[in-house]
Amino acid sequence: MAKGPAQRDLLVWVSDFIATHKGVPVLFGVGLVVVGLVLTAFPALGDANGILGWTVRSHAFLYVGVIVGLVGILLGDAL
Repeated sequence: MAKGPAQRDLLVWVSDFIATHKGVPVLFGVGLVVVGLVLTAFPALGDANGILGWTVRSHAFLYVGVIVGLVGILLGDAL
């Protein structure tokens, strides 16, 4: 999976970080969900054109936050 020494070092660093700080990915996921909630509270943002309007209309922060949180739980338990 890791092709070069830099990629291996990155994977080792990420796995060591998650092993020692198990709650950080979950907190990051919760933060993304809260950001999504705040953005959807303003109806004018959903009508905006561009990437901001698309993320509010599609609830992208909600879905990405839930995925990050669940993956964080799984990695925290495995490591």
